[in-house]
Amino acid sequence: MGDSRETFGPKAFVTGFPIKHSRSPLIHGHWLKTLDLPGSYRAHEVAPEAFSDFIQSLKDGSSGFAGGNVTIPHKELAFRLADKPDALSHELGAANTLWLEDGALHATNTDGRGFIANLDERHPGWDRHGTAVVFGAGGASRAIIQAVRDRGFKEIHVVNRTVERARELADRFGPRVQAHPAGALAEVMKGAGLFINTTSLGMDGETAPQLDFSPLAADAVVTDIVYVPLKTPILAQAEEQGFPIVDGLGMLLHQAVPGFERWFGQRPIVDAALRALIIADMEAH
Repeated sequence: MGDSRETFGPKAFVTGFPIKHSRSPLIHGHWLKTLDLPGSYRAHEVAPEAFSDFIQSLKDGSSGFAGGNVTIPHKELAFRLADKPDALSHELGAANTLWLEDGALHATNTDGRGFIANLDERHPGWDRHGTAVVFGAGGASRAIIQAVRDRGFKEIHVVNRTVERARELADRFGPRVQAHPAGALAEVMKGAGLFINTTSLGMDGETAPQLDFSPLAADAVVTDIVYVPLKTPILAQAEEQGFPIVDGLGMLLHQAVPGFERWFGQRPIVDAALRALIIADMEAH
């Protein structure tokens, strides 16, 4: 027999294509259970050609959902189809969190907030230096750059194999962001207090290049948005070289908080129990 809380409470979703790998249902299900709230959160796979119709069903109420999360490849279209995207998603051109309010579909992007909250939790004081190096200029780097800039960093050096991609980000996010080719990595690392890997290098056991972190400030923090494995090759290298590291799992956990609060009416917390639950799931798969 099903849980009656799922029948009567708000219903939320995570959608992408594919979506079966998502751990978001595990995160939100944990919060619903521990907070004893009615409602449900489900993975809902939607193919790209069907996404516009899905959003229309969300707007007109026929889907039955109060809102949800959006992941690859739908974030840009979700932003464009929302009635009221906020300033964060406007600058990014992408949304990952949707909710219905006063008959309109609102949108935001919580990836950057999740990234910042993870660093605040795992290594307070990470932002003391004001200079950051962002390794990679793919789609995942946008919210990171925006969040670090908005935190007050004076210089953000984006290093990418294809420098044109990095220049696009510098143009988008303003004069504090500077673009560099891969060969400039050692130079721009000099004295920087934060190193962020936004590439997929080292994900799922893939190899990663050997990096020398010694040009960084002595107390610089090295972090990675990849969380499978939890300690990526890049983080392992940094740790071996004596630098504090922050894994990417907390970004996933913290970015989920604002949406849950919107749909279910209570602000959940990211705690050791939730982190342990997700790590156990990762180890089981």
